Amino acid sequence: MKLSYSPTSLESWISHFYRKLGIKTPDELDEQRIARSLGIHLFYKEIPSMAYEFGRFKSITIDKRLPSLVQREHFYHELCHILRHAGRQIMMPAAFRELQEWDARNFTRYAALPLHMLTSYDFQQADILDVLSNQFKVTPELCQERLNRIKMKLTVNF
Repeated sequence: MKLSYSPTSLESWISHFYRKLGIKTPDELDEQRIARSLGIHLFYKEIPSMAYEFGRFKSITIDKRLPSLVQREHFYHELCHILRHAGRQIMMPAAFRELQEWDARNFTRYAALPLHMLTSYDFQQADILDVLSNQFKVTPELCQERLNRIKMKLTVNF
């Protein structure tokens, strides 16, 4: 019996994206580095997190009042809006806005804990959520969501 995992196209895309940027380990996942390599201005202010684009100008503002692990998750969420979405959410139909938000939450799980960086971890380890949270600098709740998604996609081959 052998377990196999088939990544989603988004998981594969994110791993390829990071490798293109030279990001291979959790220590190299750095918001400033990612933003700088994409020409995105990154700000930390006492306002709600948001992404903004106008012509060639791109920025992400992160709410600095949030805990640092949550700030990182907000960065990935807003990065998704810049990389994958178009239009101003305030002016779009609710269903389309909800779809973009669902996509950004999904993207956050994959971008925060990219598949190519997870292969060396023992998911049976008792404290795996704490280990992943510390290594990837995101909340244990996000780590749990990511592991749940992986477990759901595992298939058994005989």
